[in-house]
Amino acid sequence: MITLHDIAYVRSGTADAKAAAAFAVDVVGMELVAQEDGVTYLRADKRHHCLAFEEGEAGVLASAFSLKGPDELEAAEKELQAAGVEVARGTPKQARSRRVEDFIAFDDPFGNRVELVHGQVQLARPVHFGRPAGITEFGHICFDAPDVKEAYAFWSAHFNIKVSDWIGDWACLMRFDPVHHKLAVFRGSEPGLCHINFQVDSLDDVMRNWRFLQAKGVEIEMGPGRHPQSTAIFVYFKGPEGLTYEYSYGVRNLGDDWVPRVFDPTEPDAIDMWHGPIQRTQTQPQLRRPLPA
Repeated sequence: MITLHDIAYVRSGTADAKAAAAFAVDVVGMELVAQEDGVTYLRADKRHHCLAFEEGEAGVLASAFSLKGPDELEAAEKELQAAGVEVARGTPKQARSRRVEDFIAFDDPFGNRVELVHGQVQLARPVHFGRPAGITEFGHICFDAPDVKEAYAFWSAHFNIKVSDWIGDWACLMRFDPVHHKLAVFRGSEPGLCHINFQVDSLDDVMRNWRFLQAKGVEIEMGPGRHPQSTAIFVYFKGPEGLTYEYSYGVRNLGDDWVPRVFDPTEPDAIDMWHGPIQRTQTQPQLRRPLPA
């Protein structure tokens, strides 16, 4: 069993790095950490970065999770290979570009590129936010897959993943620590990044951000609302090149005795218990590239 420690980062391709970075800083509120070798690094918490834009074709390149150390990374590599999953270990140069000591990469059964890392660089200095959005941390990652039950079967077979709640066959919300979900998989015809989430400090931050986004003419995809599964108050909005961001506040923590629930996605309060308008957020498609060599 591979023990995930935390989410690490998302690496996204962009055809316009300047616009992507400007939105992340000026609208989302992240800190621009560095720009080098065609990669722009942005942070929102103690991690060196949680979002990196790589110049080139637009689309998600990889989403990463951290392990505790090199022994855990080596064991993960062996376990995945034994299960018939093609795995590649990154080069030192590629690891440096990700600000990690080492990493491996693989594709899930649907084509979502996943990286497992150890030794992710941390920054001691406070985050210099682009604007006061109230961000406290990089919260969770959401993938698309054509079958969410098969996705859960894969993640639970090899990782310390538990299902928290089901939204019928539309979504599986999963955890590997007490937070209701750090990984979610939504039903979609192709692999991709459904959204990335940032936790904020208060309900007031969600509402102020909503007003700010409206004033800036940013497309609100859904919200403000409240998810009945995690109890989080949310707002989803669209960034450049199809990257969807989410602010949320009030996510619940679960104990070991939690029993997963099933919500019917056709019910009016299955996604938003406040009965707000529901629409599918835009997914950034997964770019198909060879594994690192």
